[in-house]
Amino acid sequence: MSQSSPTAPTQVSPPETPGGRGTALIWILLAGAFVMVLNETVMGVALPPLMREFGVTASAGQWLTTAYMLVMAVLIPMSGFLLQRFTPRAIFVAALGLFTLGTAAAAFAPAFAILVVARIAQAAGTAVMMPLLTTTILTRIPAERRGRMMGLIAIVMSAAPALGPTFSGLLITAIGWRAVFIAVLPIAVLVLVIGGLLIGPSEKGSAGKFDVPSALLSVVAFGGLVYGLGSIGQAVDGNAPLSPAIPIAAGAVGLAFFIWRQLVLQRRGTAFLDLRPFTNRPFWIGIVLISVVMLSMFGSLILLPIYMQNVLGLTPLATGLAVLPGGLLMGLAAPFVGALFDKVGARPLVVPGAFVVSIALVLFMQLGAASPVWLVVVAMLVLNLGIAFMMTPLMTSSLGSLAPELYSHGSAIFSTVQQLAGAVGTAMFVTLMAVGTSNAVTAGDDAVAATSQGIHVAFVVAAASSVLAIVLAFFVPKQQQVGAEH
Repeated sequence: MSQSSPTAPTQVSPPETPGGRGTALIWILLAGAFVMVLNETVMGVALPPLMREFGVTASAGQWLTTAYMLVMAVLIPMSGFLLQRFTPRAIFVAALGLFTLGTAAAAFAPAFAILVVARIAQAAGTAVMMPLLTTTILTRIPAERRGRMMGLIAIVMSAAPALGPTFSGLLITAIGWRAVFIAVLPIAVLVLVIGGLLIGPSEKGSAGKFDVPSALLSVVAFGGLVYGLGSIGQAVDGNAPLSPAIPIAAGAVGLAFFIWRQLVLQRRGTAFLDLRPFTNRPFWIGIVLISVVMLSMFGSLILLPIYMQNVLGLTPLATGLAVLPGGLLMGLAAPFVGALFDKVGARPLVVPGAFVVSIALVLFMQLGAASPVWLVVVAMLVLNLGIAFMMTPLMTSSLGSLAPELYSHGSAIFSTVQQLAGAVGTAMFVTLMAVGTSNAVTAGDDAVAATSQGIHVAFVVAAASSVLAIVLAFFVPKQQQVGAEH
């Protein structure tokens, strides 16, 4: 393979011993990723005061979240190329630098348009941080210790989004919406400085060429799919500016051409996003299972606030506090699951985890117009415990089974699929809820009872689909296949 190829073998650092420089670097990367992912979920609570201050409508304010989501969807598929084209230090400084600038601009934004641009800068930095963190663990940590370190990534992916609304709500109530960004700013600066010193300047990137057609197809494919799927909820309410079918169709066509382009470039050794990981059985099984898990998690997170506020009549803050324990449990369980993975492998953890996720979705099916709040809390605890038992083993087993030169592309694929699965889960649950609600209204139910029935229908389908995860879990390799050829 030529040196100019973006899929040329990555310069892999020697595995670190416990307490080594690489371990310290990973901890600082984890801190950076935590504050970045935390910022993904702070805008929902902040939207009402922002609308009042800047005099914008709810649909305009929603672009603070939509723009963030679109930038993530477009840039994450490019991260595989970027991680091989540029040095890890350059990627880290650019990612944290963009996020820090965006945070500062958001904190002192004098106009709504500047706040949107600031959120785009934050998203651009966040998009490459998780693949960078994952690739760093795979290249610097010995295989027998990867489960524990990957478990820490699961904390970022679960606890940070769960804490976001509560963190935002408390600061907004006490000080104001700008405090959400001001509180994060010094942490981002500290991580940028320490991480820049730890990562070192010596590691070389490849001299791969940037494929413009691939980049443009990536924008159309992933941007179109995520935007279209994400706007289904607005379409159900009659507020979508564009029929979701249009961006979804454009995204599907763009994705087909993007895949074709990558397969052509792979034969020349110059793929923008190398798709060879999909020829690796542990990897594609892990991808499918993670998709089912993320679909269930994001779908539940979109329906539960609707259920608790529109059916049970809870306040937004009470809603956030009700779902918080589940996210915290998942974060607390992740390191222990990672340590277990290092001892027993993936399958003994993933199989019971899949059963627990299915049980949680059955519990959600029991929710009705008069259900107690504690049942929601218990169901979320069960769901997040099951996800904790699946996420770390699947990530570690799937990515660790790849050849080292495919680590960065595998990480990019994993992160991209998570974004798409979250969008599909949101769209699927909202659509099922809308259909169920409409049928209940036609049958003569009032608004509260109809909404409850619609949510029940969505969880029935989700519980049925979880059987696929249980079946596939038995095909996960018991022991990790390190650097397996494909």
